[in-house]
Amino acid sequence: MQKLLKYLPLIIILASVFVGFYFYPQLSDPLVSHWDAAGNPNGQMPKFWFMVTIPAMMILMYILFLAIPLIDPLKENIKKFRSYFDLFVNIILLFLLYTFGLTIYWNLGNMFNMSYFIIAPIAILLFFTGILLEKTKRNWFIGIRTPWTMSSDVVWEKTHKHGAIIFKVYAVILLLAMFVIKPEYLLIIFIVSLLIVVIWIFFYSYLEYNKLKRKRKK
Repeated sequence: MQKLLKYLPLIIILASVFVGFYFYPQLSDPLVSHWDAAGNPNGQMPKFWFMVTIPAMMILMYILFLAIPLIDPLKENIKKFRSYFDLFVNIILLFLLYTFGLTIYWNLGNMFNMSYFIIAPIAILLFFTGILLEKTKRNWFIGIRTPWTMSSDVVWEKTHKHGAIIFKVYAVILLLAMFVIKPEYLLIIFIVSLLIVVIWIFFYSYLEYNKLKRKRKK
């Protein structure tokens, strides 16, 4: 399993390059590369740059993900959850490959509501974010890094367990909401609510740090 997680990113990146080369002659120039919250196209991009940008982004991200466990001063802590980190890297790259393929499919003349097809993968990505947060140990690059989590292993652990639950529940709610809320409204609600979640987790780490300080003074 560990070997698969190690080499799967290369397979995903090569798949994106193959898809780009295969469908390049069949696509118009420029092609639609952006949609509004209602799923209507509202932005274009030269075909060449779009087909190059996504695979290049995946390559750069993969290099960054390889470098993080090597340059982090707390690299020994990363080893403790490395398998979960590698899994998360693959999930992100698969998400990018999915959006790349989805965009190509739309530009081949298959019109559909892009917002509807992007919400479920976002929810899955958020759920795996929760899984990673639950296993993450204190480090400088991965996880919820606030002044208070970085100052205490106790605050780090409590904040990440709390954040993991929130992200998992949030992902499930977002997935279920697809069936009752229109995609154009759901995306707006998602952006606003995610911002609130991030602010709350940041504030939660501050509260936990102060709670720990008060205990130590007693």
